Amino acid sequence: MTETLPTGTQTAQSADTLELLGLVAQLELVAFARLASDAALAPTLAQRLELTRFAATSVERRDRVLARVAELGGDPEAVLGSFAHVLDDFDARTAPSTWWERLLTAYVGYGVADDFCRHAATSLDEQSRVLVLDVLGDVGHTDLAVAELDVARADDEVLVSRLALWGRRLVGEALGVVQNLLATRPGLARLAAAADGAQGGDGTARLFGELTAQHTRRMGRLGLTA
Repeated sequence: MTETLPTGTQTAQSADTLELLGLVAQLELVAFARLASDAALAPTLAQRLELTRFAATSVERRDRVLARVAELGGDPEAVLGSFAHVLDDFDARTAPSTWWERLLTAYVGYGVADDFCRHAATSLDEQSRVLVLDVLGDVGHTDLAVAELDVARADDEVLVSRLALWGRRLVGEALGVVQNLLATRPGLARLAAAADGAQGGDGTARLFGELTAQHTRRMGRLGLTA
C-alpha cells in the first residue's frame, strides 16, 4: 500500500522529505556515473563486468527514490536537479591518481554522504525511511572494494601508508560536504536535528561523531589507520 502524507501536512514536513529524497537520488545518479567510469578503467574484465552491473543497479535505486518523490507530490526532475552540483567540490579536491585510490574514494569518501542520509532518514515517514535505508543498504560495491583493497595491501606496506593518508583526506573533504549541506539546506538540517533529538543528541556534535565513527570502522575493515 502506497503511503502519502496528508494534504494538510504537505508543507514543511513534505518539503524536508523531498529534499532528502532528492539528495539520495542524486547520490545514486553520481554513483552510476562513477561506477561506469571505474568500469572503463578497471584492470580486469571480471571487474569491469561487476562494476557495470553495480552501475545498472544504481539507476534502479535512483528511479525508486524518484518514484517516491512523485508519490509525495514532488517534481522528480526538479528535486533531483537541485542537488546537481552537490559533490562537485569534493570530486575536484579528491581526484584519485591510482586505481586503489579510486576504490577507496568510492568506499570511504562517498560512504560519509550515505551515512548522513541514513542518519537524517530516521526523521522521515515510515515508507520514505524504509526506502532510503533499503536503497543505501546495498553493499555489493562495498564488498568488491574491500576485497580488492585487502588483496592489494596484503604485501605492500607503502600502499597501506598511502591509502591511510588518502582516507584521512577523503573523510575531511566529505565532512566538509555535510557541513555545507547543513548550512545551506534548511530541510536537511531540520531532519538531522530531529534525528539527533530523538537519539538524545547534542546539536551537530552527535552527527559528526557518528560519521567519524563510521569512517573509522570502514578504515578498520581495511586494516588502515583512520
